[in-house]
Amino acid sequence: MTRKFVLRDVRRGGLFAMAAALLFGLSTPAAKLIVGEVRPLLLAGLLYLGSGIGLTILKLMRGDAGVRLTRRDVPWLACTILFGGAIGPALLMIGLTGTTGSAASLLLTLEGVFTALLAWIVFREPFNRRIGIGMAAIFAGAVLLALHGPSGHAGLIGGIAVIGACLAWAIDNNCTSKISHVDAVTLAAIKGVVAGGVNVGLGLAIGGRMPGPAALGATAAVGFFGYGLSLVLFVLALREVGAARTGAYFSTAPFIGAVIGIAILREPFTTALAVAGSLMAFGVWLHLTEPRLS
Repeated sequence: MTRKFVLRDVRRGGLFAMAAALLFGLSTPAAKLIVGEVRPLLLAGLLYLGSGIGLTILKLMRGDAGVRLTRRDVPWLACTILFGGAIGPALLMIGLTGTTGSAASLLLTLEGVFTALLAWIVFREPFNRRIGIGMAAIFAGAVLLALHGPSGHAGLIGGIAVIGACLAWAIDNNCTSKISHVDAVTLAAIKGVVAGGVNVGLGLAIGGRMPGPAALGATAAVGFFGYGLSLVLFVLALREVGAARTGAYFSTAPFIGAVIGIAILREPFTTALAVAGSLMAFGVWLHLTEPRLS
């Protein structure tokens, strides 16, 4: 049996989700700076391992264990580790090798769409026409980005990999919502250490090399803030507003990453990027302005 979701404080949940979006949005262009120096699978593992180690230290310093895992929580936790900690990050790092950081950031808006679809269709969270139109706009923008990548076929492959990461994280989000009652730091720390450790091992096994101290430190910092603390805030949002609404709020993350990619990484501002961004902005606006259910 799983716990039935009950909508709680919408404002507090929205603030948690937006804070999570800010941290994750900043992490995508930051990872783009590192991805050329480290193989994608190894980088994905180091990001999550950095988050797991950092959160474990934070948990030990905090001392309070919060609500602990039970035996019936383990299958949901295993699902979050596999899809959210292993498959999703690996696909994103592969995608970043074939597309710009700003385009990848906008494509990540699809995570909210997939999260909402799974929440509504599989887990029976409430659905309405307004959110459906918003999802269609976001999806249209993502398709436009995938078809107008910066390097032809390589751009398309990169876009598909990022979309695959979005689907993996959507599965992760809905599974995490089933155990969001558990201490958020504990969940994020376990996911980071286990999934990160596995991907680091696989990355080294296929010929990857550990980066130098500077790049390793940067990777750990990006992982701790962009994946670790972001996930903690995301879990706190799940408790308040559920997977579908948290995914909608979290859809603001890609716009942060896209702006950083253009402003700091000097990536091109193209017509396709502008049109796709406008479609996605419209979709996110529809999500964020959804009337509260009585």
